[in-house]
Amino acid sequence: MGYKDEFQFWLEDSYFDEATRQELQAIRDDEKEIEDRFYKDLEFGTGGLRGVIGAGTNRMNIYTVRKATQGLANYILKQGGREKGVAIAYDSRRKSPEFADEAALCLAANGIRAYVFDSLRPTPELSFALRKLGCISGIVITASHNPPEYNGYKAYWEDGAQVTAPRDREIITEVKQVTDYHEVKTMSKEEAVRAGLYQVIGKEIDDAYMEELKKQIIHPEIIREMADDIRIVYSPFNGTGNLPVRRILSELGFKHVYVVPEQELPDPDFTTLEYPNPEDPKAFELALRLAREKQADIVLATDPDADRLGIYALDSRSGEYIPFTGNMSGMLIAEYILRERTATGTMPENPALITTIVTTNMAKAIAEDYKVKCIEVLTGFKYIGEQIKWFEESGSNSYVFGLEESYGCLAGTHARDKDAVVAVMCLCEMAAWCKKNGRTVWDQMLELYKKYGYYKETQYAITLKGIEGSRQIGAIMDRLRSNPPRSFGELQVVAVKDYASGKVMNLQTGEESPTGLPESNVLYFELTEDSWCCARPSGTEPKLKFYMGVKGADLEDAGKKVEELTENLKAYI
Repeated sequence: MGYKDEFQFWLEDSYFDEATRQELQAIRDDEKEIEDRFYKDLEFGTGGLRGVIGAGTNRMNIYTVRKATQGLANYILKQGGREKGVAIAYDSRRKSPEFADEAALCLAANGIRAYVFDSLRPTPELSFALRKLGCISGIVITASHNPPEYNGYKAYWEDGAQVTAPRDREIITEVKQVTDYHEVKTMSKEEAVRAGLYQVIGKEIDDAYMEELKKQIIHPEIIREMADDIRIVYSPFNGTGNLPVRRILSELGFKHVYVVPEQELPDPDFTTLEYPNPEDPKAFELALRLAREKQADIVLATDPDADRLGIYALDSRSGEYIPFTGNMSGMLIAEYILRERTATGTMPENPALITTIVTTNMAKAIAEDYKVKCIEVLTGFKYIGEQIKWFEESGSNSYVFGLEESYGCLAGTHARDKDAVVAVMCLCEMAAWCKKNGRTVWDQMLELYKKYGYYKETQYAITLKGIEGSRQIGAIMDRLRSNPPRSFGELQVVAVKDYASGKVMNLQTGEESPTGLPESNVLYFELTEDSWCCARPSGTEPKLKFYMGVKGADLEDAGKKVEELTENLKAYI
């Protein structure tokens, strides 16, 4: 069917409720809006669904959620996982509780037990819960840090990570095969509860999760000693982090934690936030105001599903609060863990640090310094989670820490996704160590730069919406592949890594070699002077993303180099 036929089907078929039909009636004279809502199905990608909430095949609604869940249920049944069940969590966004229930009731109608949290919970706690309960799969209803009109659906497998190859494509195939909405199963909540197929979970999982987090503390005695001296400002960005973050800091003994009142409670409209993303400096305005009032040492914020952490730290010399990128905060935590585990003799055998291909090159320098293996994986924390699974299966290495540039990291193996709650805890322990040693967190970052090099990274993104935008993104990637640049200004391209073809081309020698990583629509340009640039279409937004990194002689030089690289990239495009 064409988009007009799909529109008429949704408008007229009795399967769809009256509210849906009324919403569609309101746009029946808007040809462009009808096309955008119905020109395709909302794509179930390798991580699940994400889109604008509304009626239509290309929107997040109860019908697209049911359809996706029916495909997942069909896959679970083929894998013999009916008896294991599925854990479900959701965040503070519009329709999140409703979408969670729709997924649970579709599973129940297929004879698969759903374990549903009694209220909103962080994404990493879902990863923990499904392993704790022995589930075959997990679902989180969240759009992470997207604007308020979005929601999403992330699928996890029994190892606790988001699904990876080949299972991700197998699930996608099952979802695509569900073409008739009338064949999607569901049942009433009362009937599902009565049959034992809808079970509510909550406090017992929270308590177990907290205990696992505390196992990552290296120096509880330093926290106890300095807890009354550290002042922390925190914002959960109206999301899921509020209760678990405050609880873990309280139980560890931190006494001065100030929560931004306007961003404390759930708010699906994110009223005080243009964009609930810890990468956005504007999102910190209220937190920084409170920090100045309370003379805070550090300012922390977690995104709505609490898997990403953003921080600012006080520079005692200038009195200003310095923003930290995800690379910077990740390196601070990583270096602290490697250093203190080495010093206390608690480093496991064959330790490994996992990063992604677009994470700072400082990670390699730190890992080498502490004799820890550094492994790079594709962009997406699910690949870090996958490494943990492989370590456990093979015994080859012991996971110590994992991070990606997009403000996500994980200490410990209690979860298999990035965990901002444990990141807050580790960052605050590191801040207590800094305070005890007469320095600020920013002082400590400067020490890392001085020791390992002045690495600096940035991003540049092109937003191209709709059908034409998708074509344009494809055309740019095709051009970069067929006619790769030989230089970006003074930086020469040493090698091109094409993760779609799986080949690395050394432009200096002409030699080809394998990337050693799974197939992905990503191009990586290795440049001279320890610099690099990477192009990757976003899997969740209509964007083409470029990631860049340089190494300078000092902070000013690194800043200048990364600006020049960005301008030269723009000129090429």
